Amino acid sequence: MSRGRALAGAAVAVLAVAAAVARHDRPPVTPGRWIGAAGLEARHETVNGRRLRLVRAGRGSPVVLVHGFASSAYTWKDVIPTLARTHDVVALDLPGFGGSDQPPDLSFEDLPAAVTGVMDRLSLDRAVLVGNSLGGAAAAVVAGERPERVSALVLVDAAGFNLAPSDRPWVLRALASPPGGLIMALPLKRLVVERSLRQVFHDDALVTEERVAEYLGPLLRPGALASVVSLARSPRRDPAPFAATLARVRAPTLVLWGREDAWIPLAHAELFAAAIPGAETVVLDECGHVPQEEKAAEVARVVGDFVRRAARDPAARAGE
Repeated sequence: MSRGRALAGAAVAVLAVAAAVARHDRPPVTPGRWIGAAGLEARHETVNGRRLRLVRAGRGSPVVLVHGFASSAYTWKDVIPTLARTHDVVALDLPGFGGSDQPPDLSFEDLPAAVTGVMDRLSLDRAVLVGNSLGGAAAAVVAGERPERVSALVLVDAAGFNLAPSDRPWVLRALASPPGGLIMALPLKRLVVERSLRQVFHDDALVTEERVAEYLGPLLRPGALASVVSLARSPRRDPAPFAATLARVRAPTLVLWGREDAWIPLAHAELFAAAIPGAETVVLDECGHVPQEEKAAEVARVVGDFVRRAARDPAARAGE
């Protein structure tokens, strides 16, 4: 066989493999179907020039749910119905994620601004903020820097003390690295999402096709890559200033954690509880990094009980 024919054959083989992997990246389930199935309707609000998607349900005192990195309002879908029985529940897609705009210059500072911006658009002067992972860090910053806007704070396996490059989960380290953008530009997103979810969940059986599709779909949108890489590379708060921000939190605070969290260890719950005046901690057994998905009924119950106690007595804490 001539060298030319061999090279041509190799090129065809590479293209065939690439095409197969690219097909593998396509979600077999259309993401976002959960919204209609839950009887909800997506709406959009423009905040700081960016169009943000959200869902809203229920009546009563407001509760704003804030998701983590590479997630969306979907992460709260099994918590929303219970909380909406007694609260006005808003779950937003942060900029860069879900069905929201994906700016190429996204930074961490945009996330707390998105939370307060959505509250402004919905005329919510004060709300309970419930944040998971990076959304927990954003909610904590709002509570520390804008205490008049937060009636209670719930931090669910929150980021904040792990923002140094060496302390971040592997996928964030990969995205922030020089070849990070190139790696994610390859048709390997499904493999990355599946591997990440199997680390995030304590129970691998919960890594279903629907869940993979909901996490994968937004990452396949035009502009998604630039947005998530920009956020991963954006300057992060050092632990000392972040702890100083937490010390200014005045809202009743619950620190809720999965004992088996492989992304942000349980020891970080102790750091938050020590940094926030009067904060209490609840730990869920056999649970990983996203308790709102892995233990939804228990999370809804614990959060609901805490919010009711906090409303009756601003000094109330989760452990009372």
